[in-house]
Amino acid sequence: MRRKIVVFIIIIVCYLLQTTVFSIFRFASISPNLLIIVASAFGFMRGKKEGLWIGFFCGLLLDIWSGGVIGFYSLLYMYIGYFNGMFRKVFYPEDIKLPLLLIAGSDIACNMLIYLVMFLLRNRYHFNYYFLHLMLPELVYTMVMTIFLYFIILKINQRLEAIEKRSASKFV
Repeated sequence: MRRKIVVFIIIIVCYLLQTTVFSIFRFASISPNLLIIVASAFGFMRGKKEGLWIGFFCGLLLDIWSGGVIGFYSLLYMYIGYFNGMFRKVFYPEDIKLPLLLIAGSDIACNMLIYLVMFLLRNRYHFNYYFLHLMLPELVYTMVMTIFLYFIILKINQRLEAIEKRSASKFV
């Protein structure tokens, strides 16, 4: 129960940071995608199932408050969390290369699908503009924020695992 509450707080805090603080400190009208970092990080730290659920709730939060189609971001982030959960067996907490690579791939895939659904299907073919002025700057900004946020999420996850391990040893 403690893990669920802590993860819920992390999702809410990252959502609020993404939509308030980082919307004020936009760089070239771009803000980092903190919820992709959360969904991806918990996916490869905790596995496919937890990545799926955390991704779903991150996306649902975006769906509810963005005013768009309910379910689009939920489904997208759910798949991102699940896909990142497949890399749990090759995840080493000390190595930041795999998390950076997976989060970068998740951000690119997310933006490509958003472009496909939101723009391309409406006959807006300005892919070069979208890629150079929106996707790449967001990717760079998200990668910079990943370096900071990843270690915070990692420490929280390690502390929760230690608490869970201690409480499980009491029952054995």
